[in-house]
Amino acid sequence: MDLDRHVLPDKVFNALAQGGGGTEAVGHLLSAQYSKRLLLLRGLRSAVGTEAVKRSYAMLARIQQHDPRAVGAVIRYPTMTAWARRAILNGPDDHGDVLELASLVAAAAVRAGFPGEFQVTAVNGMVMLPSLGRAAAPGDDGPAVVRVEEGGAVVTAGRTSVRIPADPCDDAPGWQGLRRLTAEHQGVGVRFLLDDIDPDRVPGAEVAPTRLSPEEVAQWRATLRAAWELLVRHHWTAAQEIADTITVLTPLAGPKDGVSSATPYQALGSVGLSIPPDPQLFAVTLAHEAQHTKLTALLDMVALTRPDGGRRFYAPWRDDPRPIAGLLQGVYAHLGIAGFWRRQRVHEAGAAALRAHTEFARWRDAAASAAQVIAGSGLLTQAGEQFVAATSRTLNDWSREPVPDDARSAAGQAADDHLSAWRRRNGEPGSVPGPQV
Repeated sequence: MDLDRHVLPDKVFNALAQGGGGTEAVGHLLSAQYSKRLLLLRGLRSAVGTEAVKRSYAMLARIQQHDPRAVGAVIRYPTMTAWARRAILNGPDDHGDVLELASLVAAAAVRAGFPGEFQVTAVNGMVMLPSLGRAAAPGDDGPAVVRVEEGGAVVTAGRTSVRIPADPCDDAPGWQGLRRLTAEHQGVGVRFLLDDIDPDRVPGAEVAPTRLSPEEVAQWRATLRAAWELLVRHHWTAAQEIADTITVLTPLAGPKDGVSSATPYQALGSVGLSIPPDPQLFAVTLAHEAQHTKLTALLDMVALTRPDGGRRFYAPWRDDPRPIAGLLQGVYAHLGIAGFWRRQRVHEAGAAALRAHTEFARWRDAAASAAQVIAGSGLLTQAGEQFVAATSRTLNDWSREPVPDDARSAAGQAADDHLSAWRRRNGEPGSVPGPQV
């Protein structure tokens, strides 16, 4: 499992800082992420060092020689980062996390058709194979076996045996697959897995409490098809970055209004979101979360902020005071949101056009003001200063673009209302520990 040294070219860094980057930039980020995951596996072998871990690591290397793409698929699966990091931090005494390496090896073997018997563990009546799905083993928690042979693969736990279907994304007796969501428009396609079963799918978020029904999956698919058509027709750069950066969607518990979404730092490549109520909101949410994904991946390569000493800042899109790193994430994500509405407004008419102009004005101004705060905070590295300066140039250019007076007024009123509510909740900015703006 060889590692590469990753250096981000200046032109790629600057393109990302301006809000875009495209396929070339995303390629650099994803390559570095893969090396990070290999480092986590090596770190797990070194930090835990049990014979079981060493055997699993060696077996994974054998399967990689047989089928590199199969091993690459399971290593790139977003949840791998979450459990590997946790296992390293918890050490050899936390057997549950360490055992997930055995499940990863078994998943790779299934993908590769690599024959053998692979020891795994049933937890809470399930044997989870990351990137594939899970086998039900009710009442049989403990040791289990995944047997891969010429005719396919079988999971056995106690007296329960479950055959994994030829396409593991399909459901079968005793087997729940990670279902696919796909869409295509004008020859441009996107492909996600819908993960509503992996325990590490969106760490820290309130995930949907139950597996989605077939009817709910059909709703996701229909809404995605319409959202993807909108993205390809009017937001082709964002569409390409979404397809390149996001591989897994995880259903979250829904809010009363709108949609909730999250990009988990420890499961990069996955996006959590509640069932989108309409295609346009689905599209802008994906554009928003792709920005978070790009910046989070970049931060694994380049430090942009310095320790903030507990300082917290006003963010025009949050109800709570934010650390400098969180504020920077918000600026970059709302740069993507503003960019979406900037393009979408020319394709709307009537009330929909007014809304699009208002959203554009609201979020370009909010992001520009927050970027100015970040630039003056004294908490940026040299690379961070360069990054925020380029981000600000994009936002400042957009700030000179005209919007209708009623849209500008509505955006300004929304900004004032948000700040007033924030002050009622948190007090004046200076009342929260640490200097703020």
